[in-house]
Amino acid sequence: MDEMRPKPRSRSIYLLPNLFTTAGLFAGFYAIIAASNGDFVNASIAVFVAAIMDGLDGRVARLTGTSSEFGVQYDSLADLVSFGMAPALVMYHWALSSLKFDGEVLGRVGWSAAFLYAACAALRLARFNTQVGSVDKRWFIGLASPAAAGLMMSFVWAFADGNLGLNGEELRYVALAVTIVSGLLMVSRIRFWSFKGGGEQGPRSERVPFLVLALVPIIIAIMAWDPPRVLFAVGVVYALSGPVMWALQRWRQPAGKVQ
Repeated sequence: MDEMRPKPRSRSIYLLPNLFTTAGLFAGFYAIIAASNGDFVNASIAVFVAAIMDGLDGRVARLTGTSSEFGVQYDSLADLVSFGMAPALVMYHWALSSLKFDGEVLGRVGWSAAFLYAACAALRLARFNTQVGSVDKRWFIGLASPAAAGLMMSFVWAFADGNLGLNGEELRYVALAVTIVSGLLMVSRIRFWSFKGGGEQGPRSERVPFLVLALVPIIIAIMAWDPPRVLFAVGVVYALSGPVMWALQRWRQPAGKVQ
């Protein structure tokens, strides 16, 4: 009978998804260091690398059957650094810190906006953890923290490389608006498409519509032209998609009641 029992899975395999999480955490930490040294392009790229690692660690854990409560909690803490603290500090060093030149009060507004974004990211992650398994997987409630970080960092990257002739100091008020809006969208109740197929639980919940798969190579090909500007355009469109759908639903509700 003992020969018929499956061999126990090696505990070392649990290192695999956590290694991806650690890589994402390192990328977020590197982004903070790079921004403090004025290297905003590499800081922005590092946050996108963290987003890739964040997308891989969960899928690797599910594919290898190594999901664990430890991994879930570790992933959330790493996300707070990579998609909360890192984007806030990169944006602060690049643009928001320049608000101090317009007066002491505006200088405080700059770092307060950066803190607001970081706090909203923490709240978004905490709410997501408490709602896992009880929400429709087709939608995110509030802008996901990786998407918010992508919007922030694509904005920085699009202008920090110097190709558009504008810098963070000149765009400090636009940066202030992007930071506040990104933070508030994360804690909003607005729904954003998660790019997952159905709302059912289990393996089928990981499926995505064929249209999404067809769009992936098109987006990659377009990104090859001008990665930072294309990423910024995609980030803006996705961030606007939620409020636009919410506004359309609100506009249709009164018409339905009249009928």
